[in-house]
Amino acid sequence: MPSHRSDPRLLVLHGLRIKGTAEAASVAAAVGLPAVQVARLLDQLAAAGLVARTDGLLTGWSLTRAGRAEHSRALRAELDSLAARPTVEAAYRRFLDMNPGVLDACSRWQVRERRGRPVRNDHDDHRYDERVLRELDGALAGVRPTSDRLASVLDRFSAYAPQLETALGRARAGETDYVTKPVIPSFHTVWFEMHEDLLVTLDIDRSSEESRTRGSTSGPGSSRPRRAM
Repeated sequence: MPSHRSDPRLLVLHGLRIKGTAEAASVAAAVGLPAVQVARLLDQLAAAGLVARTDGLLTGWSLTRAGRAEHSRALRAELDSLAARPTVEAAYRRFLDMNPGVLDACSRWQVRERRGRPVRNDHDDHRYDERVLRELDGALAGVRPTSDRLASVLDRFSAYAPQLETALGRARAGETDYVTKPVIPSFHTVWFEMHEDLLVTLDIDRSSEESRTRGSTSGPGSSRPRRAM
């Protein structure tokens, strides 16, 4: 049975829900739709009061309150119609098991210890960086079966593992930003968005998850590494 492809309108709403604020091209890349189609759908959604554009310090499209409500309604209906909730819940639990290790590795990519003091990692020690990248290789290998299982029922989950693999490849080629830098599709950005996708699909509030899982340095529910000051 082929994987379910969400309605393009829902995909655009979903892309904005995951990214927060984004331009049409970024949404198109995230959800696998042509940029021209996404731009047309954004205009239609804006006319319906479901999305709005912000121009200023933060520029792009985002969901309105009505848009968030419509997205949640459509996402619940889709999940229920596919009877896919048990599959997504099992994947979410597996993801949470892997999350702390990824956060720790991302933190150590940014900050390392020298003479007992935390300092910014300047990436001059290739052996140190390679050890961290091998841990992320292991995380990718661990999450791939979960991603594949999710993608077998919801096509939108199929992009995460290839994006993680691409980010690691670019980091190994010397583009060190592709491990943790925000905005670009770094390993951490993609991992964070996969986490957000699971939360949103299951209608789990991130803050309530963090309150349940708080206790480790970064918090396994946060998907955010600590940053060097």
